[in-house]
Amino acid sequence: MKVSIVVLNYNGLANTLECIESLKKQDFTGNDVEIIVVDNGSEDGSKEELPKLKGIKLLFNEKNLGYTGGNNKGIRDALKGGSEAILVLNNDTVVDPLLIKTLIKATVFGDVITPKIYFEKGFEFHKNKYKKDDLGHVIWHAGAHIDWENILGVHDDVDEVDHGQFTKKKEIDFATGAAMFVKREVFEKVGLFDNKYFLYLEDMDFSVRAKKNGFKIIFEPRAILWHKNAGSTGGSGSKLQDYYITRNRLLFSTKYAKLRTKIAVLRQIVSQSKDPIKRKALMDFLTFKFGKASVKF
Repeated sequence: MKVSIVVLNYNGLANTLECIESLKKQDFTGNDVEIIVVDNGSEDGSKEELPKLKGIKLLFNEKNLGYTGGNNKGIRDALKGGSEAILVLNNDTVVDPLLIKTLIKATVFGDVITPKIYFEKGFEFHKNKYKKDDLGHVIWHAGAHIDWENILGVHDDVDEVDHGQFTKKKEIDFATGAAMFVKREVFEKVGLFDNKYFLYLEDMDFSVRAKKNGFKIIFEPRAILWHKNAGSTGGSGSKLQDYYITRNRLLFSTKYAKLRTKIAVLRQIVSQSKDPIKRKALMDFLTFKFGKASVKF
């Protein structure tokens, strides 16, 4: 199978280098695999350092096009090159040596495959909760579902320590954008990521479109990687994250939720609008200002 791995870099050179190093330890025997690194207008020296790497394909954007625009560039290139499947992978991840082979095997069961993802050591939400031996085995993602009442993506079993209980393959609501392995025909049928989102909830939107078109999304527990949670956006709970999740919840609910849920989400965010970040997100939604935020964080 011809596979492309798309890794998006935005001012995250150290993470990207570590991610690529782990990818190069993969066993690609029997498969044609390319690594595509898309730089999203970085200003941290990435443009000078990335070309020094061997065995990867580099694409450059002059400015930051967000998660959506940056990954879409890599996906288009992969599709043009004839790839049969594409792994969209966050640069703040480190992957297991058997990741690609395991994901390829899992395409027998589904069209979009998402792996089991642990927190990278030191990036857990509750760092003092765990024993030393638990670190590296704390679940960040073991499948996911959409909370349709509140328009939130919920990762299954987050913060749980894996003692061997997360071994069941299952169909899920959405594949996390941190790592999703997508068959070519899915992109051809439903399109790429919606650039209106720019960042956050674009994975839920893509997954809903995929499922509406009859494609199956599967959690594959034998495929493993580690994630430095929110490593490229200033950390969980940052102002940047707060803005995009607030605005994009409104966008997602408008597209897919029941009327009463749309009203409930809008009322909730209006009630929080004393917060300047949430107020800005609300006003941008109401004035149809999508894509990259017009405010700096």
